[in-house]
Amino acid sequence: AVRGADIICTATTASTPVFDGRHLAPGMHINAVGAYLPTMQEVDAVTVQRSLVVVDSQTAVLAEAGDLIIPLKNGDIAADHIHAELGEIVSGQKLGRTSSEQITFFKSVGLAVQDAVAARIVLHNAQAANLGTEAVL
Repeated sequence: AVRGADIICTATTASTPVFDGRHLAPGMHINAVGAYLPTMQEVDAVTVQRSLVVVDSQTAVLAEAGDLIIPLKNGDIAADHIHAELGEIVSGQKLGRTSSEQITFFKSVGLAVQDAVAARIVLHNAQAANLGTEAVL
């Protein structure tokens, strides 16, 4: 299922990996937003080992994401295998992909600030379109 893809996006409740990391080709990118418990793993250790790993929050990922917790516990990767948080790359503190052949893996468990920004955008758009009903509490 992953052969020939440039980007793989996973958003599952899987407890075991949904694809084989040996099938990843140079230059692929993986976005993983599912497997939100320490015991869940939608991405295998081979994928993590082969990838430049970027996360939304290292603290949150190491508390919640089995995709990284399990390979760490099993000794498949070391803690320093996590290259950066997304904010570090966006701000220029760390580099992202350094070659077109590099496999990159972004693991997101979600941040409250993301939810707040999304809610603000929805509210702004609804107000601009005069949609919805204001609730007085």
